[in-house]
Amino acid sequence: MALIAPSLLSADFTQLQSAAKMLNESQADWFHLDVMDGVFVPNLTFGMPVIKALRPHSTKVFDVHLMIVQPERYIDAFKDAGADILTVHLEASTHLHRSLTAIRQAGMKSGIALNPHSRVDQIFDVLENTDVVCLMSVNPGFGGQSFIERTYAKVEALKNEIVRQGLETLIEIDGGVSDKNASKLIASGADVLVAGNFVFGSSNPTQTIADLKAL
Repeated sequence: MALIAPSLLSADFTQLQSAAKMLNESQADWFHLDVMDGVFVPNLTFGMPVIKALRPHSTKVFDVHLMIVQPERYIDAFKDAGADILTVHLEASTHLHRSLTAIRQAGMKSGIALNPHSRVDQIFDVLENTDVVCLMSVNPGFGGQSFIERTYAKVEALKNEIVRQGLETLIEIDGGVSDKNASKLIASGADVLVAGNFVFGSSNPTQTIADLKAL
């Protein structure tokens, strides 16, 4: 059974507390929080103050995905804001091993995100330092994009390496996740499904989360 991590990027930003309440009462496992800086990706979202404001309104895992340049500069700040998992992009991290080590030393679980063009074998040497690998199945920066079919093969290759190394690293899929591809992603080896528009664009988000959880 996969973990479900609805993305607050697709929620109504004027009603974030209501969205948090809905997720708390649903079968969602994690809150997925996308932080964008307008530099690494062509969009701006929220940062530490919003995450810190939301933190008292949930006891669930805060899965913070940094789509920013020089993410290593902000590790302690996001820990203080309430992140449980902190994910940095392979493409934005010059010293990835150092960043992953620092995230764990700060008391969070460490994550690596890969853009669609990046090969999974680029992170094999740091998998043992990684708790979550977030495979982007759309180009990062905006919600509502179409799922990239190549993702299934990447999930399978990554899962095989995780098993080969005897690790418990989770594979997270972010982008275009819906009832049309969730089952195949899980069968390929995915452990965590990030769903944004599919959940928050639904007429019944709580039921949509429950349906994904039942797959």
